[in-house]
Amino acid sequence: MSIKENYQFTFLNEANNVLQFELAESNIYAKIMVLETDIIRVLFTDGEELQLDKTWSVAPGQTDVPLEGRKRLDTSGFSLPSYEFSNNNGECTVETSALKLNVDLNGFKISWFYREDSGWVNFANDRKTQAYNLDGSLGEGIVHYLKRDLDEQYFGLGEKTGSVDKHGKRYRMQAIDAMGYDAEYSDPLYKHIPFYITRHRKTGFSFGVFYDNLSSSIFELGTELDNYHELYRYYQAKQGDLDYYIIGGPKVKDVTGKFSWLTGQTIFPPKWSLGYSGSTMSYTDAPDAQMQLNEFLKLCEKHDILCDSFQLSSGYTSIEDKRYVFNWNQSKIPSPKKMVNDFHDKGLRLCANIKPCLLKDHPLFNELKEKKMFITNNHNEEPEMAQFWDEVGAYLDFTNKETYDWWKEQVKEKLLDYGIDSTWNDNNEFEIWSKEAICHGFGNNKEFELIRALHPLLMMKASYEAQLEHNPQLRPYLISRSGSVGMHRYVQTWTGDNRTSWKTLKFNIKMGIGLSLSGIYNFGHDVGGFSGPAPEPELFVRWIQNGIVHPRFTIHSWNDDETVNEPWMYPEVLDSIRELIKFRTKIIPYIYSELRETSNSYHPIIRPTFYDFEHDETTFEENDDFMLGDSLLVASVVEKGKKEREVYLPNNPGGWYDFHLGTWYEGGKKVEIPAPLHYTPLLAKAGAIIPINEAEVTFSTKNMDERGFLLFPCRGKGKSSYSLYEDDGLTNEYLHTFAYIHVDMETTENEIQIKINKEGSYELPYNQITFHLPEKEQRKLTINGVDQDVRKGKYNYNLSC
Repeated sequence: MSIKENYQFTFLNEANNVLQFELAESNIYAKIMVLETDIIRVLFTDGEELQLDKTWSVAPGQTDVPLEGRKRLDTSGFSLPSYEFSNNNGECTVETSALKLNVDLNGFKISWFYREDSGWVNFANDRKTQAYNLDGSLGEGIVHYLKRDLDEQYFGLGEKTGSVDKHGKRYRMQAIDAMGYDAEYSDPLYKHIPFYITRHRKTGFSFGVFYDNLSSSIFELGTELDNYHELYRYYQAKQGDLDYYIIGGPKVKDVTGKFSWLTGQTIFPPKWSLGYSGSTMSYTDAPDAQMQLNEFLKLCEKHDILCDSFQLSSGYTSIEDKRYVFNWNQSKIPSPKKMVNDFHDKGLRLCANIKPCLLKDHPLFNELKEKKMFITNNHNEEPEMAQFWDEVGAYLDFTNKETYDWWKEQVKEKLLDYGIDSTWNDNNEFEIWSKEAICHGFGNNKEFELIRALHPLLMMKASYEAQLEHNPQLRPYLISRSGSVGMHRYVQTWTGDNRTSWKTLKFNIKMGIGLSLSGIYNFGHDVGGFSGPAPEPELFVRWIQNGIVHPRFTIHSWNDDETVNEPWMYPEVLDSIRELIKFRTKIIPYIYSELRETSNSYHPIIRPTFYDFEHDETTFEENDDFMLGDSLLVASVVEKGKKEREVYLPNNPGGWYDFHLGTWYEGGKKVEIPAPLHYTPLLAKAGAIIPINEAEVTFSTKNMDERGFLLFPCRGKGKSSYSLYEDDGLTNEYLHTFAYIHVDMETTENEIQIKINKEGSYELPYNQITFHLPEKEQRKLTINGVDQDVRKGKYNYNLSC
């Protein structure tokens, strides 16, 4: 682009909530799109055509977008509210009931305001000394500079290392295979989530900014200073259009929920996906892989370790020492179908690892090359070769419908027809660095860099569709390591190949919070650490304590010393580990119900304490705590040798209970609670009603399901309620056959009243519910008006009454 020194825009027209502007004597256009009262979009284009005219990220309140993408200028799904617009003396104003923006047409610099009772309050400003790269003078690609305030906090960016507050940091948004990363400092990592939240400490107002762009980018959040400019932060991307959404709060939780809605519904997986999932690379890398896998089943049964699934690492695809996707190595696994049946007979599902790159000597490479199904080099039209593991190969081009369909058929034929239950989409960072790489682009060639982050998204979408088409009755369950905005519509994820250390345990918690605040809710971490040394016994137990309260609970490893992270690896702590995994099964009704709420209402499962207690400024201090749903505070032990855990209890008016001991604590204070090895330190918010599996399960009886509720009543007057979601846990019948069990609790100084009722058509597998009170609770208890014997501490209620 080349323009004169004066960056003067003029207003062109207004139609359908879109305001269009043009830069004088240039080919640059700007649009302001009023989508919701609190969501406003700004779009710059070089010419009237977009570089990329589709989006795969934006799906307001929807479950999916078309394979070829949603038209970028499509406003369907948005309410398109009324607004006021004025154009006076080079300044335009756009005003909804919630937000206002003033646009200085000289440079198109925007100031943003939110409405309070006292009037409009400024919450964000473009940098005064050039905010946009209108003439290329700010470097390559697209750039957006915002003014930075020292009282601002920055949260999100998906899966990033370091503290929860990202102010003063700089990050690259570019997916790579960062095996063994340092959870405090390494960058970049596996995912592409160009979204973050700004909160101002003094006003308490929060807003989000989402850059809908699939190219590699940089987020500069305060490491840079330049004497010629005010304090600033910026976003810079290599290619694409500058297309960003401002999402008004006022609270952090409001911004997260709206961003989650903007990008689509979280997939609702089967209940078995929440059980312990075994995994290690060691078994499938071994020459006797099938025997090793069968031994895992025997040891689970021998040690009474509850396990619902196993993630089959890529060694099953090997030819000699390399990996070839969709190939079964039958010297390692002589009878894949028998292996699958053996796991199914013991009640375990199998999830098979698949990779989107074919090595140059893959048996199918030449066939796919002839059909032009790889990402190619624009100069010679040959497959673009890239480093992949210990060889070179070519990445599949998922923007080619023929490739996309081929992938689906391979998943069905080579995995699902064998009885494999789900797919593990792995090594899908698409590490291609050539500027000559070109993609099919659904018939309209696109430079690879322009849509770099799209390929892992389309890969998982293809796997999802393959599973759904193979068995339309079953809910698909998939996992993926890499991905971009929108991945939550298809998969569960994890924070990649972490390294064994106490520091990783600590900072994985913070990485998870970043994912949660960025709309990625169904995740976990590799428990025990994936690479590095084997975890010492104490660290291993503490990691399991943390892992059992995440949606994904998987012990996975490829230890440098060739050991394997297994529940029974340390006999001296086996009893504690067995008890912890059984506790996981006990609280699955709570986690499952939270996951359904996540899909329905766009709220995260794992939350920073400030998410629910933003009124308590202390919760914004860096800490190692988090909420599991809105009722349980998790205080993981992340330091060696600790037998007690100091934890700050947010200022909840009713106080808190030690989940395990029943001890009551006042909120707004720091306390020390016991932190033994056999349970996860947890606190329950006063008024909490926690559903549990009441059954005493073993490996051979793990499908037993009885229902109970743990009650943590307010000490004086109080009211609370909880709705437990129930369905068959497996099929798509949940879309119309389900039930809610509603429990209301009202307390006074002398009495606890419980009201319970069932709503919905799903026939429950139980007809009795057990209620539990803290050990020292002595108040009179009634359930649906019937007095209970308070001395029992355990109360049974027949739902048919």
